[in-house]
Amino acid sequence: MEPFPHVQTLRKFPKEELVGKVVMVRFDSTNLLREEEQDQSSQSVSSAVFTIKYLHEAGAKIILVSDWRKKTNSQLHDAETVADMISSVIQHRVVTIKCDYSAVLLKMEVLKKADIFLLENLSECKEEVANNSKFAELLSLGVDIFVNDSFSQSHKILASTVGIARFCSACIAGFHFEESLCQLKKVARTNKRPYVAIIGGGNLYDKAAALHFLVSRCDGVVFVGMMSFQIMHALGLSVPSYLVEPGAYKAALDIIQIAHDRNIPILHPMDFWCMNEHLPEKMGIFPSHNILDGWLPVDLGPRSLNELNSLLVKCKKILWIGPVKFKFSGQCADGASKLAQALNELRQRNCDITVVGNMACQAMVMESKCVLVNDMIENASVLWEFFKGRKLPGVMALDRAYPFGIDWKSAYCNPAQPLVVDIGSGSGLFLLGMARRRKDLNFLGLEINSKLVRRCMDSVHQYGIQNGYFIVTNATTTFRSIVSSYPGELVLVSIQDNLYHLVQCPNPDFNNPEHRWRMLQRSLIKAVVDLLALDGKIFLQSDIEAVALRMKELFLKNGKGKLNLWNDQYHARMNLGEWLEENPFGVMSDWEQHVIDRGDPMYRLMLSKSSGIE
Repeated sequence: MEPFPHVQTLRKFPKEELVGKVVMVRFDSTNLLREEEQDQSSQSVSSAVFTIKYLHEAGAKIILVSDWRKKTNSQLHDAETVADMISSVIQHRVVTIKCDYSAVLLKMEVLKKADIFLLENLSECKEEVANNSKFAELLSLGVDIFVNDSFSQSHKILASTVGIARFCSACIAGFHFEESLCQLKKVARTNKRPYVAIIGGGNLYDKAAALHFLVSRCDGVVFVGMMSFQIMHALGLSVPSYLVEPGAYKAALDIIQIAHDRNIPILHPMDFWCMNEHLPEKMGIFPSHNILDGWLPVDLGPRSLNELNSLLVKCKKILWIGPVKFKFSGQCADGASKLAQALNELRQRNCDITVVGNMACQAMVMESKCVLVNDMIENASVLWEFFKGRKLPGVMALDRAYPFGIDWKSAYCNPAQPLVVDIGSGSGLFLLGMARRRKDLNFLGLEINSKLVRRCMDSVHQYGIQNGYFIVTNATTTFRSIVSSYPGELVLVSIQDNLYHLVQCPNPDFNNPEHRWRMLQRSLIKAVVDLLALDGKIFLQSDIEAVALRMKELFLKNGKGKLNLWNDQYHARMNLGEWLEENPFGVMSDWEQHVIDRGDPMYRLMLSKSSGIE
């Protein structure tokens, strides 16, 4: 499986950048709007509440958005009721607004009404599920920063979780989202062994790819739900036809074969409590391979539970995903509670346990009052999609964070000096030349090609350069995360198109200008503008005029009115237009040198940041 992307989180986002900003929070209604008081005191609710309180204390204006239904809480009648409920939970006033609020949101009289707003119910908007681009843009109007705190929806492509990310200057994970993502990573790790997966629920055919993943990583797999009958059927045991899932036979055979090849146990129940079809109050225990006609399985039998306990007591790590539930299970089923009791005892012996799914989590909560938040993931759908090897759209839409802390004191002799960043620094010719000329500045190259970065750092060490540093990264997604941690001011950003896009974003049709300027993403532009100091400069350069013009247009369009075209006094006096005839730094990049040597022009321009109008 591909590693998780390192996403930008609210926890690590510079708090000072939240002051006075309009922040939209996509919250999880199944967490924040629970009906039971004991549910409202859970850790998942606490982290969701903390996201909102943290933003409020940081001085942000907050717009809450979500979808909700009465099955979550029977008291959810309208937006006003939900606003009152959230107000009582977070202890701050919440004001409702309609989806057409965007035209007036920025007016001061609207913002003065409150600090926290609630948008109307998204479940009533068909554009939400369709991820309608115009609807997503409508949601984002007036919003500076998007915070996703609805991890349970991260496997879906929604306008309020995915589409909106295209229109906000920063898209980050809230505290609840971050905690849930950490839980998901924990499940994928096999750091403790033996590691056994207990699998409940049904629909084996649909989950076959996920089951392949589990069987290939765990040291044993135990089926305790409807899927157990499909495994038994594939093993050649007698299974009533009404319990056989159509199309699942071949998938079950494949799972058994993987387990056989790895020499790990794949277990199914040995017996069941069964209910008489004609006399529902009459119960009996039957071997799993010999359920008599007229009897319906409703729960795990005592032999099954004993065998399961014998296996689990040897484990160091256990995953329980899906309900211990059968087609005809009713209130008489208590296998889940007994399993929860056994897991709770094992957890007290330092066994690493993760429980996934609403019913499984409820069983654990009923049997233990001290279940830790990192023990449970309530939405099983997200985990099943992850196990299938699919990327989670809600995670992929968030900004990336550089995965390592940067020791700026080790990188530079004087980390307080103003910073110059070259995005797509390539072979480093421009940056290394600048570092030699300007000892009063620090220079940072961001480059995705690790070989080029190694060569650049070799040059830094070879020539004793103390104000130059290079990082392997895709600056398009990590620029904000990296530069925001720098202790000094950002005074210059250089984007030299051809080299930048050739290395950062390879494209088979790279010579097509349309493809080249598209790669300059809005999130990167907004991050540059946000972090650039007043009077700081942005240097743009390309060997194709259309690309240079489009880069300029994108920066001016997304620069929040803070960017102006800068020309030196000579160009202003000679009326030479927007292009800079000469490189203003006197140091060329390797691509620029190549273009000049072949006799072609370079199209250069400089933008300057002013205070602008918010």
